[in-house]
Amino acid sequence: MRFMFLLMLAAALSMAGPAMAQEYRLDDLIITHPFATPSPPSVDHAAVYVDISIASGESDALVGASTPASETVELHDMAMEGGVMRMFPVDEIEVPTSTLLTMRPGGGHHLMLSDLTAPLREGDSFPLTLTFAERGEVDIHVRVQSAGDGGADAGELLHRHRH
Repeated sequence: MRFMFLLMLAAALSMAGPAMAQEYRLDDLIITHPFATPSPPSVDHAAVYVDISIASGESDALVGASTPASETVELHDMAMEGGVMRMFPVDEIEVPTSTLLTMRPGGGHHLMLSDLTAPLREGDSFPLTLTFAERGEVDIHVRVQSAGDGGADAGELLHRHRH
């Protein structure tokens, strides 16, 4: 009896990951796993990461975003320059067809929330509207979670970033 209970519990837990995955669609545009990292104390900005793909049709570009969680949202990229990781705003983030654009802490593209209306705490969530050049707006919900094994600690990167 106990073995059967443990077996059923293991089966239920193994299905929890896919069931909790967030996916948003607009025609052939697919957005998955939107998340933000918690904002460190006394820091009024945070980063948001998403995975974006276009299954078929024309490529597109992410050209903007907005949320009630912050005063501004900028599209950013990060790159090593002279041995220092630098963050800089970009006008758009290209999303090619049949390619997964993956945003993760530690480098590369992300959405920078500035002038947060409240600190982002692990377990929180908030709405975010993504704006694409061709496909228009997509409303999503962003979960706040730790960076985990996604790369460098986002709080540390945000604390020492340079534009």
